[in-house]
Amino acid sequence: MITQPYKIYFERLDPNRNMARYYRMEIAPDLFGRTCLIRSWGRIGKRGQQKHHQFAEEREAVGLFLNILRQKRGRGYRPPPNRDLEGLMN
Repeated sequence: MITQPYKIYFERLDPNRNMARYYRMEIAPDLFGRTCLIRSWGRIGKRGQQKHHQFAEEREAVGLFLNILRQKRGRGYRPPPNRDLEGLMN
């Protein structure tokens, strides 16, 4: 069981390089009750790719979530400015 929600959406924009990328992560239970980290990424406006990681314990998923979050922040991913995030997260 997930004790608190973990959900984040980032973008990396660089008009000079024609770069418009998104990265989304969420920790949620799967159909069998295991903890799952779901990652989605790609070009903004496109479907992109998705990867699921399954864990026996929530703390393992949170550890990977935080490691990936640090990596993406270091590469220039930031929350989008002045947008309705609720529509992006669903």
